[in-house]
Amino acid sequence: MKVLCFGSANLDHVYKVDHFTAPGETQSCLDYAIKCGGKGVNQAIAMALAGNETYFAGMIGHDGSLLKETLDEKKVHIDYLKISDKPTGHAIIEVDQGGQNHILLYGGTNKAISYEYIDEVLSHFSKDDIIVLQNEINNVPYIIERSYEKGMKIFFNAAPYDDEILNYPIDKVTWLVVNETEGAALSGEENEKTILKALKQKYPCTHILFTMGKEGSRVLTDKDDIKVKAMSVEAVDTTGAGDTYIGYFVRGIVENMSLLDTLQLATKASAIAVTRFGAADSIPYYEEVSR
Repeated sequence: MKVLCFGSANLDHVYKVDHFTAPGETQSCLDYAIKCGGKGVNQAIAMALAGNETYFAGMIGHDGSLLKETLDEKKVHIDYLKISDKPTGHAIIEVDQGGQNHILLYGGTNKAISYEYIDEVLSHFSKDDIIVLQNEINNVPYIIERSYEKGMKIFFNAAPYDDEILNYPIDKVTWLVVNETEGAALSGEENEKTILKALKQKYPCTHILFTMGKEGSRVLTDKDDIKVKAMSVEAVDTTGAGDTYIGYFVRGIVENMSLLDTLQLATKASAIAVTRFGAADSIPYYEEVSR
C-alpha cells in the first residue's frame, strides 16, 4: 500500500517573539529562522518518519530547493514534485514565549495545481492506496473526486478552513480530520458532543478524527467512539503538532492497528513534536515514538 500526500510546500519564516504583535505595533523579534513547512510537506515527512512508503505531490518554485532537499533527506519520494517559474509558497510565523503561534500564508505555487498535473500524479496510484489532502492547494475537490473514482482511501484535513470547504465532496472522503475551530465551522455547532453528532449526520459514510489540542483527540466511526487524552509536556512550539499527529495516525491505519493504539501513537508523536522548535524539524522518528 502506497501513501500519497498531495499538498502544500512552504518556506516558513519563523519569528520568535515575546508576545503576538498587536495592530499598529512594531516589535523586535527574539530569533529568526527559515524552515521547511506547508501542511503537505509536514504531513509527508511525518508519514515517512513514521515508517510509511510516502510520496509527495505538489509544486515549488526555483527558490524552493531547500524543500526538495529536505523531502529527499527525510526519505519522502519526490518523483511527482513539480518545479514552477512562480515563487514558492511561504508562511510568516510568530511563535510566542508560550509556544503558541500565529501564521500568515502566501499561496504561491501551491495555488497553481492543474487538472492535468493531478491526473498525471494519480495515474501512478490505485485502489486502496492512501491519499492525504489539506486545504492549502487549489483544486482539492477535483483531487477528491478523481481519488474516489480510483478507489483510494482519502484523508482530508480541513485546514486552513474557508467556506468553500462546505461545497467539497466530503461524503466521498474516508477520514475527515478537523480541530475544534474547523469542526464548528463545518457543523454549525459549538461543543465537542454536538459538533461530532452533526458531522456524522452530515457525512454518514465518513470517519471523523477530531483533535482538541491540550484536551486530546477523538475518533468517531460507525462502530467506534474513542477518546484519548493529550500527554502533559512543556510545549515550546505547537506549529507542527497537528501535522505530526496526522502522519502518525496514518501509520496506524496502514498497519491495521486498533483505533485506540493508533490514537495513542499519534498522541505521543505530537507530544514530542511540541517540545521542539519548527514544523518539519520537530517531527520525531518512529524509533523515538515507539520507545
